[in-house]
Parts: sequence; structure tokens; C-alpha cells
Amino acid sequence: MTAEIINFRKARKARARSQKEARAAENRTAFGRSKTQREMQDLEDAKRARELDGKKIEASVPEDVPE
Repeated sequence: MTAEIINFRKARKARARSQKEARAAENRTAFGRSKTQREMQDLEDAKRARELDGKKIEASVPEDVPE
């Protein structure tokens, strides 16, 4: 009748890891975005950047004015 020897430090760390992983899984489902949503956001950001660059006014220096 020998009992299984348990290292409490390893057991405590293993339990903490499993709890942390469970919390991460819950957060992924609650706050995560799907791949399609991320791609749509990237496309919208790129479109906004293009539109902003298109409306940018650049200062032009006349050719005949010496510097």
C-alpha cells in the first residue's frame, strides 16, 4: 500500500497553467474576431489611408524662384 508521491510545486503550477489556458480560451471567444472580420478591418484601414493620401495637399515651389 504505497501512495503516489506528488510534488506539490509541480501540481500547483500545472493547475495554474490549466486555469490560465481556460481563461484565455474564454477571452478568445468573448473578445476575439474572426479571420474575415480582421481582413475586412485591414481593407477598410487601407482604403482610408489611400483616401487620405489622395486628399493631401503638397506645397509646391515655383521653378523660377531661386532658393
